[in-house]
Amino acid sequence: MTGEFERRHGFPPGTNEVRPASRDDQAAARTLAQVSLIPADLITFYDSIGHVTWDDVGNGYFIDSAGDVLLRLQEYGFVTVGADLQVQGLVIGSTGGGLSYIAGADGSVHRTRMASLDEPELDKVADDLRQFLELLERSLTRFVADGEPGSL
Repeated sequence: MTGEFERRHGFPPGTNEVRPASRDDQAAARTLAQVSLIPADLITFYDSIGHVTWDDVGNGYFIDSAGDVLLRLQEYGFVTVGADLQVQGLVIGSTGGGLSYIAGADGSVHRTRMASLDEPELDKVADDLRQFLELLERSLTRFVADGEPGSL
């Protein structure tokens, strides 16, 4: 399989995993839950999932651990989301191309248009975390089937 992957894509396979949450991940999720702008489904997600790393799906898809999200929040604060600039969000992951995924306090998920969080321009990619995860799953399924990761 490794040889087939490398022949098809021109590089060896990387890390592709959904890691279960450790006790440290769950503790970080509880700390995030104390912040009022965190969607409840994100806390539920982090209580079970440590992180998602799909190096080999397109440029890569990554959902950061609760601990990494918490550190980024402490260091950089919230990201402003939405056309009205009234909603605050958290960076929860990225693509291998440097675009970031931001979960809004209303549960929606957005993606930056450029690899910068300085005055980011965002596109809404999902109404909630469940829809976002379903889109990720479709990207994985499509990539396995035909090598195309989709546009997420």
